Amino acid sequence: MIFDFLFLKRKKVFALVGGSGTGKSFHAKIVAQKYRVDFMIDDGLLIKDNRILAGHSAKKEHSFMAAVKVALFDDKTHRDEVARKLQTEKFKRILLLGTSEKMVHKIAARLQLDAPFKIIKIEDIASQEEIDKAIRTRRIEGKHVIPVPSMEIKKNYPNIFYDAIKIFKRRMAPGKPMTANRIPADSAGVPSGIGPLPTLHEKSLVRPEYSKHGRVFISEGALIQFVTHCVDEYETNIKIKKILVKNTEMGYRLVITIDVPYGIQLGGNIQDLQQYVIDNIERYTGILIEEVNIIIDKITE
Repeated sequence: MIFDFLFLKRKKVFALVGGSGTGKSFHAKIVAQKYRVDFMIDDGLLIKDNRILAGHSAKKEHSFMAAVKVALFDDKTHRDEVARKLQTEKFKRILLLGTSEKMVHKIAARLQLDAPFKIIKIEDIASQEEIDKAIRTRRIEGKHVIPVPSMEIKKNYPNIFYDAIKIFKRRMAPGKPMTANRIPADSAGVPSGIGPLPTLHEKSLVRPEYSKHGRVFISEGALIQFVTHCVDEYETNIKIKKILVKNTEMGYRLVITIDVPYGIQLGGNIQDLQQYVIDNIERYTGILIEEVNIIIDKITE
């Protein structure tokens, strides 16, 4: 087991980062080709050469929050399956896709990979026009891209299959940004009027269940009441002075300011309190808590 762990640690980890719906999965194959990446982690799936090797797609979940948890490998059985598969495969480089640097670092840690040594931002490889178009497609039509051929999706997830798209990558001059373009093709599928055949990437366009129903939100007031109840359950003598709530793409961030009576030994238990709040809110509301920060304002008598 130690040998396998060290074997994984020698791999080069790349990451492609961009906000939700900005076109990461659409551009992933182009990034992988440029950096000669063998494997890819995207939305809970381990992908190699247009095949799904392990994991399960976040796109099959029925709620947005459940999909986020799958993408983060929150479930132990899920992440162990993918980590074990990585240990059995021979590869030199792997690409992680995520909405933030924090997310790809968390995925790497959970899959026992090194932290990404190179992080590529979607703004570096796609024009603002492409990003804006991708965001509109996601928000208005609820369409997502999975970077594997449609037959692979049809075989593994027939319930979320939507359509196939074929992307041709033009050869770019040195120093030019990478780009993915749809190019007219003849009846045989060969691009017309562009000279030598460029690289073809087939991807799947899907519409997950959760995109049909919209996202579930909880009001700030209700969330504050829930946090107050959790802290009181954990330790009745802690006084909450302030709770700040921030809603992000990946979930909710909480800042809890408290007064602690003299004699209560919190110390290392602060982390236990943080986890208690996270576990209970996620379990009973179905929303995702990305972060809980606790500030001890003063020790009271």
